[in-house]
Amino acid sequence: MKTCRYCQQPAALLRVGDDGYPYQRDYGPTWVCVPCQAWVGCHPGTEKALGGLANAELRAAKQAAHAAFDPLWQRKIEKEGCTKGHARRAGYRWLSEQLGLPYKQTHIGYMSLEECRRVVEVCTRRNTTA
Repeated sequence: MKTCRYCQQPAALLRVGDDGYPYQRDYGPTWVCVPCQAWVGCHPGTEKALGGLANAELRAAKQAAHAAFDPLWQRKIEKEGCTKGHARRAGYRWLSEQLGLPYKQTHIGYMSLEECRRVVEVCTRRNTTA
C-alpha cells in the first residue's frame, strides 16, 4: 500500500473504469490519492509503483528531470555500445555523486520537487560541457 506524501493518507489502487483513474488510456494500475490529485503508475504487469505519488507540479518536475537526465545515459549507449541497463545504472551512479545522495536513493521516480530541480541543473550543466 502506498501513502500519500501530501496528506499521509493511504492511496487507492485504481484501474481503468474506476472513478478517479487519471489516464485516458489503460497504462495499468495506478496508485492514486484522489483528494490531493497525486498519483503514480505501476511497473508493467504489477502493482509495484514506479516511484512516489506526485501532484501536478511534481509530475512536471519529474518529466523535466528525465528530459535532462535521460539523454546523458542514452549517449553512453551510442558511444560505448553498452546495454540500456548498464548505461542507465552508470548514469544514476554519476547523478548520485552530483547530488550527494546514496546510489540506492537516487531515482527520479522518488525525488522531491527540489531534487528534481537539482537534476535539471546538474544535467544541463553537464550537457553544456560535454
